[in-house]
Amino acid sequence: MEKDRIKQAYLDYVLRHNEPPASVYLLAQQLNLPEAEFYRYYPNFAAIDREIWADFGRQARTQASQEPVWQEYGAREKLLGFYFTLLEILKQNRSYALQSLRRSLRGMPALTPRVLDDFRQDFETFVADLLREGRLSEEVAPRPLLQEQYPRAFWQQALFVLGFFARDESLNFERTDAAVEKAVTLSFDLVGRNTFDSALDLARFLFQSSRR
Repeated sequence: MEKDRIKQAYLDYVLRHNEPPASVYLLAQQLNLPEAEFYRYYPNFAAIDREIWADFGRQARTQASQEPVWQEYGAREKLLGFYFTLLEILKQNRSYALQSLRRSLRGMPALTPRVLDDFRQDFETFVADLLREGRLSEEVAPRPLLQEQYPRAFWQQALFVLGFFARDESLNFERTDAAVEKAVTLSFDLVGRNTFDSALDLARFLFQSSRR
């Protein structure tokens, strides 16, 4: 398929030169394509980068969900499974992933780099579904005023994981694996029933008792 050939040629160029081609014309010439053919599929090189990262996320979700134990997992284990599968995919595409992440996350890591826009949208939908499952299983506490904001908060977690991966110099990114475990454990401690919920239950009980 022509679109896949363009994407692969772009990826090969970035890996060889550590930067995108100087122009669409040069890449099209390399592929022996009319320049207009490129624009049938992509408006610019940034769109290819966004699609590559969206592909990483979709591939991770698909592979993780095909594990035999996936249906037995709770929300926390499913998110861990997704992250660990994603990290394996990024390791297999290490040169491109590190180059694009380090370039994109430079400066203000709390903001979403445009290269991750499509990845982010899919991730937030995925997390919203996981948390909905978690509320049904009571793994996640229902908090109507807060829970709609959870996917955005979990996206900050994903940015933390990706940034940690980009900076990690440990063997086989072992420190990133540990960071994922700790980050996911903390997030589910916060969205699950905790001291805050116990205090709220007590306050509600005392308020209702005082009105009798």
